[in-house]
Amino acid sequence: MKVTVCIGSSCHIKGSRKVVEELQFFISENKLGDKVELAGTFCMGKCQQGVCVMVDDNFFSVFPDSVKDFFEKQILAKVNV
Repeated sequence: MKVTVCIGSSCHIKGSRKVVEELQFFISENKLGDKVELAGTFCMGKCQQGVCVMVDDNFFSVFPDSVKDFFEKQILAKVNV
């Protein structure tokens, strides 16, 4: 599974660094380093929608206070299937 977080200026202002740090923590804590590739990219073109995150080919808008819920529903639940 590939998880790509926008680190462009708009998403950076909205907390992309915190989103990346928390995703790194949850991936490590759940020992998913061999199953989940975390990457960064610049602008995904949806700057009004919070921190832009792609999980494989699916787009999500994630905020620093919703990372845990996002991780559990969109990453952890799908990687363990």
